[in-house]
Amino acid sequence: MVQANEIKIDDIAAIFFTTTSDLNAEFPAAAIRELGWPQQLALLCGHEMNVPDSLPRCLRILMLVNTEKAAEEIVHIYLGEAKKLIGGKI
Repeated sequence: MVQANEIKIDDIAAIFFTTTSDLNAEFPAAAIRELGWPQQLALLCGHEMNVPDSLPRCLRILMLVNTEKAAEEIVHIYLGEAKKLIGGKI
């Protein structure tokens, strides 16, 4: 996400991570800390609503970034089965 949108880490205000309830072995934000990103970067983890027939094993990431880009210039990343979310159910 950072590379695709040419984001400087210093321009990230906060990152929100959500996972489906079947992903519960680790906090996603822990990976950011292990990468050595700044300690003052606000990180929050949570679980998605448990909607019947929703995509399992799904991690969503929302970055709040200071940018001059317009919304249509932002590159959103969908990997694996999450590609189904692009035009379908959120």
